[in-house]
Amino acid sequence: MNPRRVLVTGLGAATALGVSFEETWKGLLAARSGVGPITTFDATQHTTRFAAVIRDYKPDPWFKPMEAKKLDLYTQFALIAADDCLRDARVDLSACDLLRFGTILGTGIGGIQAIESEHDELHERGPRRVSPHFIPKMMPNAMAGQISIKYGLQGSNYVTSSACASAAHALLAAYRAVQVGELDLCISGGSESAVTPLAVAAFGNMKALSTRNDDPTHASRPFDKDRDGFVMGEGAGILLLEEREHALRRGARVYAEFLGYGSTADAFHITQPKEDGFGPRRAMELALSTSGLKPEDVDYVNAHGTSTYYNDLVETLAIRQAFGAHASRLAVSSTKSMLGHLLGGSGAIEAAVTCRSISEQLVHPTLNLETPGEGCDLDYVPGAARALTVRAALSNSLGFGGHNVCLAFGRHVA
Repeated sequence: MNPRRVLVTGLGAATALGVSFEETWKGLLAARSGVGPITTFDATQHTTRFAAVIRDYKPDPWFKPMEAKKLDLYTQFALIAADDCLRDARVDLSACDLLRFGTILGTGIGGIQAIESEHDELHERGPRRVSPHFIPKMMPNAMAGQISIKYGLQGSNYVTSSACASAAHALLAAYRAVQVGELDLCISGGSESAVTPLAVAAFGNMKALSTRNDDPTHASRPFDKDRDGFVMGEGAGILLLEEREHALRRGARVYAEFLGYGSTADAFHITQPKEDGFGPRRAMELALSTSGLKPEDVDYVNAHGTSTYYNDLVETLAIRQAFGAHASRLAVSSTKSMLGHLLGGSGAIEAAVTCRSISEQLVHPTLNLETPGEGCDLDYVPGAARALTVRAALSNSLGFGGHNVCLAFGRHVA
């Protein structure tokens, strides 16, 4: 059987720029930063006191009070983004074979909000006060299970976890499930909500976070010479992947075609990328190969672009190696410059942005890029959004553990 073609027919999000994909997209095009002081806990003793969080978030519009108590924030964000995605896709669930409708998502950490709060409850009030909802609330797979239950989706249902590559691994798994005929539709993407006292302290003590506390909106500055670490973000990105003939029969709007992927390992260091860039380079080369693309067919790369010294330098080197002379003609931008780093959810929102860029023929800028750092010599789309002919694009996700994933998307053609 020939591999089936896979389309992206719905996009959903909940981010620091808005609790919908549309709001997020508009904020990215406007070069608006979602970064600000942490207000959800007392961060005065932390070395980093800011993050890109969903400001003034209240579950009331989406969840009843008793329901919200049973859901960690990362699951709430995933449910909100899934609803946004399905509305965007205009899917009639009653007309779908729910046995062939899957839910494959990624998270790097899962329910850390619940872990920290219930740990405090245990020590302050004793074991009898720990919530009976704690386990199903903190499980990394809770968000996939909750989405499946809400919509009655009975196809493959699981979660991938590979640090900052989690959602990208989920998307490639969903792509394969639709491509080989296991599923007709799949909700895929990822979510994270790890702006907590423990996580912020831990990342800070690793020296991974920016400490630009006096100017947080300028702290996330991928590829800039003054970058000093990444900015924590939170939220979710959800995409609807759909088999092409199924989508065409129902008259679906198509954002992009999912063309292929590459997945590799550095086999080098648990947190630091290998300086020769071979792992991400090979992931991009595999993505091109599985997609049937030549380097010159690609117009845009949504970079992992964390605003850390080694990631930005190594990713730039890898792009140059993978694309050769064509690298200088690519537009490359970092969504994290405005949304911060959604950790396990980052690959999802960035893939969604890549698909919208193909649909709109627009790419968002890299915010706060004033003077490129040494070795950072690509066109990172500084300043403002750019109209661009985007025939095909790649989305990179590079995670702690040496995980490298590259997803390839293109314009849908008959």
